[in-house]
Amino acid sequence: MIVKIREVKKTDNFELAALLRKILIEMGVPKKGTAFEDPEIDCIYETYNSPRSKYFIIEEDAAIKGGAGISQLKNEAYEICELQKMYFDSSIRGRGIGSLMIQKCLNFAKENKFNLCYIETMPNMLDAQMLYLKYGFEYINYPMGNTGHSACPIWMIKSL
Repeated sequence: MIVKIREVKKTDNFELAALLRKILIEMGVPKKGTAFEDPEIDCIYETYNSPRSKYFIIEEDAAIKGGAGISQLKNEAYEICELQKMYFDSSIRGRGIGSLMIQKCLNFAKENKFNLCYIETMPNMLDAQMLYLKYGFEYINYPMGNTGHSACPIWMIKSL
């Protein structure tokens, strides 16, 4: 089956929010202190509809199967971005989609003059961590910015 990567549309908000929360529950992510409770999860289009922000959707057979976003890291320097809300339905994992999405997000970050990319994740998301390491992310011992994700204890950074 062919997957399509495209920018998020306003009409995606409801379906995307439901999918992201379903994936977070499947992965055992706490509902408090993680993306699960982010108010932005219900309005991804509006959240990323600004300069230097972009959210990409993965679509297969006209259904949203996941996504990933890039935006300036809250309460950090102008040149620091964050790879955000990168989650995929189990039906498309292991097919190289994560690599495609990271490349797309990092290319957008470079085009928008970001120098560093930050990410937070959970200890049990080992496949995601392996993917981030493959793309040059390194572990750091402290959180950056103000993401509100107090339950995410794994922090990583990459120079762009």
